[in-house]
Amino acid sequence: MALAAGRRVTARALLYAGARLGRTQAMAGGGDGARRFANHRVLVEPDAATGVAVMKLRNPPVNSLSLELLTELVISLEKLENDKTFRGVILTSDRPGVFSAGLDLTEMCGKNPAHYAEYWKAVQELWLRLYPSNLVLVAAINGASPAGGCLISLTCDYRILADNPKYVMGLNETLLGIIAPFWFKDTLVNTIGHRASERALQLGLLFPPAEALQVGMVDQVVPEDQVQSTALSMMSQWMAIPDYARQLTKIMMRKATVDHMIKQREADLQNFISFISRDSIQKSLQVYLEKLKQKKG
Repeated sequence: MALAAGRRVTARALLYAGARLGRTQAMAGGGDGARRFANHRVLVEPDAATGVAVMKLRNPPVNSLSLELLTELVISLEKLENDKTFRGVILTSDRPGVFSAGLDLTEMCGKNPAHYAEYWKAVQELWLRLYPSNLVLVAAINGASPAGGCLISLTCDYRILADNPKYVMGLNETLLGIIAPFWFKDTLVNTIGHRASERALQLGLLFPPAEALQVGMVDQVVPEDQVQSTALSMMSQWMAIPDYARQLTKIMMRKATVDHMIKQREADLQNFISFISRDSIQKSLQVYLEKLKQKKG
């Protein structure tokens, strides 16, 4: 659903409401940090004994990255990062069959520049929260993961994809007549290399599991009923490494990409607003959204 002007205020207010919610629930749980907590679109199941939290996207029907979902994801990640009980997060979907359909196109179509700015800042903020996170992030991909959904999984330290030919993933923005931003590109290049990224981005490729594994977009492909158990097993392997050494190594590998994005953040924002406001881009998005409506009908 598109967000009206009044609901944009609600999304901003979530940053404060989320903090209050976290404090209230920690008290209710006796401070053990093991009580599950949830916003409307993100469910977090923390296990204080293992130091691992499972974070589930639940924004029906296809976990589109709406402004509200983006805001709630940032809130949930910030709470876990600030709670030293937790060292790892498994990112997955509460809606098997789709991990995330990516950016919410209704947020980018038929709105004003102020809304586009607010939305894109939220997309940037989520990436900046995920990509350099001190937490171990494991993506348990239990559904299709195109575009922004793929980006979320690429920010993780380890990716596990369910073995189902319908569960494709990739940065397919060109198929919609739009361009993947440079930091989407950089994240992909860091994962699968330059030539494979160049081909995938220009053609808007969506890789089925076997091809995603071959190109290096995911680290494992497992039967669908083993995604979560495999994620927990791999999490144990990553958490066996001393945090300090692992975190410094992660930052060493990713710092240049993060620094470049931060330096260019304002320019990227202005480029997005200018690009998405073009009549030709708006018409392309309208046509695509109309096709989606007809499919549902």
